[in-house]
Amino acid sequence: MKEDLKSFYLAVVLSLVIIFISNQLFFKKEVPVSEQPKEEITVVEAKTEENVEEADFVPLEEVLTEAPRVEIDNSAVNGSIRLKGMRLDNLTLKKYKQTLDKDSPDVGLLYPAKTKNPYYAEFGWLSADKNIKLPNSETVWSVKGERLTPKTPLVLEWDNGEGLRFITKVSVDDNYMFSVEQSVENNTKANVTLFPYGMIARSPGEVVRSIVHEGLIGVFNDKLEEVDYSDLKDKDKSKEYDAERGWFGFSDRYWFSSIVLKHPAKVKFSKNGNLYQTDFVGKPVEVVSGSVAVVQNMLYAGAKEIRLLDKYTKDLNIKKFDLAVDFGWYYFLTKPFFYILDYLYKFIGNMGWAILLFAALLRLLMFPIANKSFENMAKMKKLQPKMKELQEKYAGDKLKMQQETMLLYQKEKVNPASGCLPMFIQIPVFFSLYKVLNIAIEIRQAPFVGWIKDLSAPDPLLISQWSHLPIPSFFDIGVWPIVMGLTMYIQQKMNPAPANKDQARMFALMPLIFMFMMGHFASGLVIYWSFSNLLSIVQQRAIILKNKG
Repeated sequence: MKEDLKSFYLAVVLSLVIIFISNQLFFKKEVPVSEQPKEEITVVEAKTEENVEEADFVPLEEVLTEAPRVEIDNSAVNGSIRLKGMRLDNLTLKKYKQTLDKDSPDVGLLYPAKTKNPYYAEFGWLSADKNIKLPNSETVWSVKGERLTPKTPLVLEWDNGEGLRFITKVSVDDNYMFSVEQSVENNTKANVTLFPYGMIARSPGEVVRSIVHEGLIGVFNDKLEEVDYSDLKDKDKSKEYDAERGWFGFSDRYWFSSIVLKHPAKVKFSKNGNLYQTDFVGKPVEVVSGSVAVVQNMLYAGAKEIRLLDKYTKDLNIKKFDLAVDFGWYYFLTKPFFYILDYLYKFIGNMGWAILLFAALLRLLMFPIANKSFENMAKMKKLQPKMKELQEKYAGDKLKMQQETMLLYQKEKVNPASGCLPMFIQIPVFFSLYKVLNIAIEIRQAPFVGWIKDLSAPDPLLISQWSHLPIPSFFDIGVWPIVMGLTMYIQQKMNPAPANKDQARMFALMPLIFMFMMGHFASGLVIYWSFSNLLSIVQQRAIILKNKG
């Protein structure tokens, strides 16, 4: 044959590398740039004076004293709502620490304007009639209630002094979902038409490009839209969507904010100064004289807990809310893998051991296929002397050599391509697990044994630490990547060597290349691969001994 078994493996390995690079650099959904809105009713943009220079940043503690506030507290978050402008701009996640340090502060999600990375949400009303006095960012709302908890909602009120009374009821559950009920009481003698709006504005801070989407996100009419911050770099590149229902907001690797619509609205993604903004303007609401109009929406601000998002999807009918988590191409594998790992973790109590058990279960599932593949490879290795004879005998006649090689394969009942099937199956498995270890907050800061304190981070026991040598960052890898490289090398030596010398040199380098490339991936993935290789070596060795007998 023109290509032997190793040619197939080379193609698969190169495909894996190409898919990885493409997934990071190229395969981002393109959202068409919309034209500038022609309607009069638009959400007020985040004020440019709030885009302060670094030298003018105000400490959080000082900003929190500048205006009256009301406290938020439940089992998952604490923070406060600013009564001036009725803005949710102070929220901390109780269950998550910023670092592994014992005294590390909780993760902060929302921050007021004037701080280094402002991030806040607000709701209000708009009107085409400039003479109607509406609440704005300077409005100080009165409040009924001392604290927002799951058992004690807040009622915020403001009277415009001209016959319109605005009432907003804010409630929160035990996790991260806020409900916002906006009411307008019309005590004038005329009907009034208003438009409800809501917005989330933020500075993205430092965004590191990765396989996980970080930026603006939404699901409108059952279609997922992902917009990178770079897509809105120019102010005229706003995006607009007509949504019957849906949700939209900002997505980080582990954290997420979103407005959940309960009514049709026009949604806009835009940039103003240093702040990015997602907002909606609802359909016109006619408030008849002597009546009250009510609209309801929700706000999610918290961690991307997959089980919780699924619960909201079911209980609150928020379609595709789980897509806030970037499951990637292999959604049909990635999400089940997460649930399996999560179940094993709850069963064992350690995510590292859960990953190893997961690898063993996958190997058990693939045992018949792998067995057939290894048997063929063992037979191929036994045929190496005969293959070499054919190559020497028909060195000047490649066509004849291919024909004789095929006859030899048929005679010995060997299928050289069968060794590729396990590898092709492993590609989606590898990327799905890679995704899980990168997106699942349940794996963030999850320890294993020894020096592995965070399975979502690279192995911290670097060569430079125990060798005391000045190692360039790319080559400075931990112990587990070295173990993975060694298992790849042993596995390679058990396979038939390529007849082509160039291929042989290429494959000799593959364990080394993968060792340094994987050295900067999540340690959980490297541990999985190492253990999976070890199981393959044991299985392959058993088959070799069986064929010798």
